[in-house]
Amino acid sequence: MTPQRRVVAEVLRGEHVHLSAETIHARARRRLPEISLATVYNTLNELVAMGELLEVSPGYGPKRYDPNVVDHHQHLVCLGCNDILDVHPAGEADLVLPPEDRHGYEVVDVDVVFRGHCPTCQHRHR
Repeated sequence: MTPQRRVVAEVLRGEHVHLSAETIHARARRRLPEISLATVYNTLNELVAMGELLEVSPGYGPKRYDPNVVDHHQHLVCLGCNDILDVHPAGEADLVLPPEDRHGYEVVDVDVVFRGHCPTCQHRHR
């Protein structure tokens, strides 16, 4: 493993980690000052292609990267601060797209995103 890939992987360690490439780059530079943003993007793209990272689009703002590829889950996004958490919704296994609504597609994955306001942002709006 290259030093760049190792540093990017270290930055992404932890539960509920959903960082943007720019945040990963800033944190990686603390450990490896010469790492470029282009190297971070290239490393993230490689890790996504290898199935070692999920690319998450919260709906607005930059894409985020999720190292939790083992545990099937969905995401809860705060509309105020853009925080993202992993969630496991009840009844998810029963979510099925009827054949007449598939329009000939072979469905291979389902991505459900829950949006709302976290407790901190709820207090800011009161």
